[in-house]
Amino acid sequence: MGIEVNFKGKVAFVTGASSGLGARFAKILAEAGAEVVLAARRIERLKELRAEIESNGGAAHMVQLDVTDYDSIKSAIAHAETEAGPIDILVNNSGVSTTQKLVDVSPDDYEFVMDTNLKGSFFVAQEVAKRMILRSKAEPQRQFRIINIASVAGLRVLSQIGVYCMSKAGVVQMTKAMALEWGRYGINVNAICPGYIETEINRDYFQSESGRKLIDMLPRKRVGQPEDLDALLLLLSADESRFINGAIMTADDGMAAF
Repeated sequence: MGIEVNFKGKVAFVTGASSGLGARFAKILAEAGAEVVLAARRIERLKELRAEIESNGGAAHMVQLDVTDYDSIKSAIAHAETEAGPIDILVNNSGVSTTQKLVDVSPDDYEFVMDTNLKGSFFVAQEVAKRMILRSKAEPQRQFRIINIASVAGLRVLSQIGVYCMSKAGVVQMTKAMALEWGRYGINVNAICPGYIETEINRDYFQSESGRKLIDMLPRKRVGQPEDLDALLLLLSADESRFINGAIMTADDGMAAF
């Protein structure tokens, strides 16, 4: 017996959709039939992505969103639901990092990472969940999905990015807390912890001498591609994953096991 993934009639809200993994997540959900809302600060990049999705037969809307600004979060989600309808799937993807030793981290560096990766992710999920909870009371059988994008760095400390590791460890615990509290409303909350994934942001680094040395230290001496997360994204977004809640799922080619 096969399972066919079809998100027709679903609305998916993807943060950090202007590039990298967020753009890939949005395209895959649109290909699977979801009406996708693209959210990020860089509106010009969102216009390009929307045009690409629509040229491939998908449906996409876009909203400007700064996850470090609470008013922006509330406004963007309200606008999204006005444009596309109530949100069924949230992909909580916005994230930033700095590279330095812990003794060199300034208060600005700390706030830059924590405000986006942890605080911002929390309040985006909270605002979406409030609306999902109201819908669940009217439609008790309705299923909802929140997918938080954490990192293998939230499970295993990596050098030079200590604050990033701390923020993503927070996302892991946040996911479990949300799953526990919101599961009764048909909201499944899970996290994906990617390993090193090559995107346009880090491609030059992985081709450098230091990047190649890092790759040589990985279990299978390779980095992942954005499409390596497609199957996991579709699984956690689907109604068929109804029994998966509070799961922290790694997609790191075995990195966290060593």
